[in-house]
Amino acid sequence: RGFAAERSVVAAARLAERASPRTVNVSILPLRKGLPMAGIPVLHAEGDCIARAWENALMKLHEAGSHIATQYDKPGDPPSRDATMIVTIHDPDAEPMIHRDFPGGFEELQEYVMEVCDGIKDHCIRDPDDADDTRWEYTYHQRLFGYDVPNLAPIDQIDTICSKLADTPHTRRAQAVTWKVWEDNACYDPAYLQSIWCRVTQEAGRSLLNMNVRFRSNDAYKAAFMNICALVALQRMIAARSAAKLGVEVALGRYCHLADSFHIYGANLAEFEGRLLNAIEKRTFEQRTMRYADVRDMMEEARPGILEKARAMGR
Repeated sequence: RGFAAERSVVAAARLAERASPRTVNVSILPLRKGLPMAGIPVLHAEGDCIARAWENALMKLHEAGSHIATQYDKPGDPPSRDATMIVTIHDPDAEPMIHRDFPGGFEELQEYVMEVCDGIKDHCIRDPDDADDTRWEYTYHQRLFGYDVPNLAPIDQIDTICSKLADTPHTRRAQAVTWKVWEDNACYDPAYLQSIWCRVTQEAGRSLLNMNVRFRSNDAYKAAFMNICALVALQRMIAARSAAKLGVEVALGRYCHLADSFHIYGANLAEFEGRLLNAIEKRTFEQRTMRYADVRDMMEEARPGILEKARAMGR
């Protein structure tokens, strides 16, 4: 009854505000603590850098995520940990960027960044008119830099974002999407990343490019770290291109990563707990991470071999 009464007070105050041209001071009462959230939990994690934010998100998910079966489970697999997650990285350029316990290596990370930002695997996309073509359904690069619509020329959505920001830096319309409603509702492997939204704000005389991304589904342990690294690299690209059009320097603002389903598959829980949770118990944060600046040269030197590997794919 008390909660219903609180809602009635707030509703009456809002009606009074709409009915009168005078200013009405309304006190919005907070929700009572301890009330359970119905359904999938909505969790929040943040960090000053990529490595800390990713680690904090995984810890929060493991602690408070719901236990849900997935359509990919094998008999005997435990349920996944799952939540809607909002991850905020205060400064995407801050060190340390690299977490030593992300699944993968430096060359794999460089390859994925090049796949998203440079389109080195766009030739691996299948021909939608060929039922026997079993190559990929999409790449993020193709959807963002060459979004193709029937009877229209491919659309470079990233260039459109940069042009909109150059024209009106604080616009709310600078976004790109990946979903193709005429294809993705029926295809075998629809896009996970759904949208990118950008806005330039001013802070202490600096122009900052803020970026939000949304995933419908995001493998928190096996994929999210590389997803974030590649999309932050894209954020840098958008900042640089927008700066060239604006004629002023544009630095990176915060990065916000929203996943409708942020999950650790049940089949990967034992590995996650034995690797990352064990590392947190036994090593300091400095020992669990490393500076991107210390491995940048090694990753850049891998580019020729990665390009050669990519050229041989999908042929």
